[in-house]
Amino acid sequence: MADFKKWLEKECSHFNIGDLLNFGNFVKPKSRRMRRSLVVFFSLTYFLVGFQNSPKVETTSKFQSEYYMIVIIDGPRFSETFGDTSYTYIPKMGRELAKEGVLFYNFRNNGPTYTNAGHTAITTGHYQHISNGGKQLPKRPSIFSYYLKSFNADKSDAYIVSSKGKLEILANTKNKKWWNTYMPMTYCGEKGNSSNYINDEQTYNKVNSLIETHMPRIMLVNFLVVDSYGHANEWEAYLSSIQKCDQFVYNIWNKIQSSPKLRNKTTLFITNDHGRHLDGHKDGFVNHGDRCEGCRHISLLAMGPDIRKNVVIREGGELIDISKTIAHMIGFDIPTSDGRVLTELFAN
Repeated sequence: MADFKKWLEKECSHFNIGDLLNFGNFVKPKSRRMRRSLVVFFSLTYFLVGFQNSPKVETTSKFQSEYYMIVIIDGPRFSETFGDTSYTYIPKMGRELAKEGVLFYNFRNNGPTYTNAGHTAITTGHYQHISNGGKQLPKRPSIFSYYLKSFNADKSDAYIVSSKGKLEILANTKNKKWWNTYMPMTYCGEKGNSSNYINDEQTYNKVNSLIETHMPRIMLVNFLVVDSYGHANEWEAYLSSIQKCDQFVYNIWNKIQSSPKLRNKTTLFITNDHGRHLDGHKDGFVNHGDRCEGCRHISLLAMGPDIRKNVVIREGGELIDISKTIAHMIGFDIPTSDGRVLTELFAN
């Protein structure tokens, strides 16, 4: 078998898939049936040899974490989250979870401050002006694609779970070398990329299910309700939605910590894709999307076995740094990222 494999490698090494599918360019079989048979044989051989020789990347990570989750609470203002030192609307994050990790107090979105652009910055490490309707793909490949390729991992090891169907774009890229390849699993609304968004309870239940059954190595979660009530100009519902998301992330962290498989092996990042206009600027909390302080100033709270505890960092960090940091911790590179590794997070 070994000798046969060596022969196949030698004989097929100078062919590419285009050659194989156009077999008549270099051989003239006597019949169409024979030609089809040869094409099938050499095509299967090509893929067999390629599969047998596909690189297996071994992680050399010095970090204890094996699982990484990014939770995005869509669109609260900093003034209603960590900017309020009484933590009125985020009692769980502000009074309990912050003691378990590092809070980047001056975290920012330094690119376009709307949903698809903010999430694209998180996943690709690049700020891009992208359509907010879910019809345009990110220009650069994401952390999911780089991870899946680097480790030849099953697509279920990378997952996007979103209340907003339009965020299914994060699974793909318009980059020709990466388009439609190394794509993660998605649960972005029951019908996928559509305007029929699901409620955050469904998203939360899906996350819980994945934690219980097959926790992905990298997962992104989007909760939409805060942004929705902000745009609806419903102040009280906007505030109660922040409290609801605060409880969601608290429950998720506790579920992770109660799992023998995931406890002390999981890092959780909690952030926002954008903020909202401050009072007195345009229509205030109702909207967002420009370069004002309210839209740019967000937060990042990180917890895990490799993360310092009960630390507040007031130096700057930004959305494009998140995926770069996770890639560094796992042990692979994202060369197309413009971000930096947030080394200030690490305990050692």
